[in-house]
Amino acid sequence: MTDHVIGVDIGTTGTKTGIYDREGRLVGEAFEESILRYPRAGEVEQDPGEIFSSVVNTVREAMSRAGLAPDRIAAIALDGQMAGIMAVDADWRPVTHYDSWLDTRCAPWLDELRPHEDDIIRTCGMALAFNHAPKILYWRDHPETWEQIASFVQPAGYVAGKLAGLKGTDAFMDRTYLVFSGFGSGEHAVWNEELLARFGLTTEKLPKIVEPWHIVGSVQQEWAEAMGLATGTPIAAGCGDQSANVLGGGLVDPGVVFDTSGTASVFATVIDRFGTDTTYRCLMTCPHVVPGLYFPMAYVAGGGLNLRWFRDTLSPREKAEWEGLGVNPYDELAKAAGAIAPGSEKLIFLPHLSGRNTPNDPDMRGAFLGLTWRHEKPHLVRAIMESIAYEYAFYLRAVREIAPGYDPTFAVNIGGGARSEVFRQIKADTLGLQYRCMDREEFGTLGAAIVAGHAVGLFPDLSETARRFAGKTRVVAEARLEITAAYEPYVDSYIDALETLSPLFGRMNRRLSDKA
Repeated sequence: MTDHVIGVDIGTTGTKTGIYDREGRLVGEAFEESILRYPRAGEVEQDPGEIFSSVVNTVREAMSRAGLAPDRIAAIALDGQMAGIMAVDADWRPVTHYDSWLDTRCAPWLDELRPHEDDIIRTCGMALAFNHAPKILYWRDHPETWEQIASFVQPAGYVAGKLAGLKGTDAFMDRTYLVFSGFGSGEHAVWNEELLARFGLTTEKLPKIVEPWHIVGSVQQEWAEAMGLATGTPIAAGCGDQSANVLGGGLVDPGVVFDTSGTASVFATVIDRFGTDTTYRCLMTCPHVVPGLYFPMAYVAGGGLNLRWFRDTLSPREKAEWEGLGVNPYDELAKAAGAIAPGSEKLIFLPHLSGRNTPNDPDMRGAFLGLTWRHEKPHLVRAIMESIAYEYAFYLRAVREIAPGYDPTFAVNIGGGARSEVFRQIKADTLGLQYRCMDREEFGTLGAAIVAGHAVGLFPDLSETARRFAGKTRVVAEARLEITAAYEPYVDSYIDALETLSPLFGRMNRRLSDKA
């Protein structure tokens, strides 16, 4: 009896697999941490082989924990990182590393794209950033690699294709990724051939565009045995990780604000028409898995990654001690930050350690501003958390100005960072919004699993299934209006700091690069 589905979430910090029954109950899960490599400043890579192995390993472990027979699995779908890209050859072998969305080496190619930015925004739904378009141009100008490329794909698509034994001519991309493509239409789900031609490109090396629930193939015997699945298990195309989070969170109705607190910190809302932000250039209009819906969002590339950096680089001794006691280091860091008054004693952190993405500013860097001898590690941790709230406040201002009458009263918080009471309260206070969470903690794998079930007919109605599985929200933080008012000058100062320091970082980067 095929009555369970598998969703796999290929994130930046790790790969997670969840197995769900027809009622949305999680019956088995597993996680494996990613290996990120930093060859040089601004460069962030992942090995496609390691990404693939992480999927095989976590599916096998989740199946073991679930105790299910292989023939109980109706289908599998994968979601993954949306803004980065990689390439395969004619035999589906990786031609490039996974060119991560955190990698900024494609920055010089943004200059070639910039004169066409308005057309790109109106077509794909977002301003220029370190996403597919500049990365494709980067590889275009590396002829030895370019000649080997049969198609560009995302990590989730690469893994699905390898599991199914696909060839380069079978490459696919589901439509939810198109907002990051630069060359695709987010509204019509087609490649913009006229725009491609401006850069000497065609659709030759681009994948076909499919619906998330399109069956791309089935699990081949070698990988079925390795994962504990039945040979021939259907594989759905899947979707982008944020799209999976939105679906898995039951966010299928216009108007709700949601905050995905993961490696990236993502702020978004659901709308029922395609509209683009040509004024602030910070919002990207992403296609929802549910047809006819979109979710404008903006994000800080290293939101959660900044806390990981602080934990590993500035607090390694404490991390070792806490882990030795069986204590979560993030919980201890948050506890210490919670004892610091709002504003961190006039300390402001700029969270863009690898450049700013929305709006795009490759020269931007991270910084602590206002340091004094009074500041200790807890102040720094709180300032890191507050920086995300300040960035969100900028996004919310942009949404309210381009959508008159838009006035949300609450935000739904999902992702790993949603477990932090301190972090939730900081954002609620800064934004003046009530914060809500759900009893579920995992949404990405659930969203992918819903797509898998829809692909084989288990879940005919995507919206109804998502609402039912997500369940009701619960209030976890109320905005304290006096603190909201106190945070306003911090938000203004944060925005001022970004505008003031951006040209300074640009001059500094160019000056130091000339001396390197």
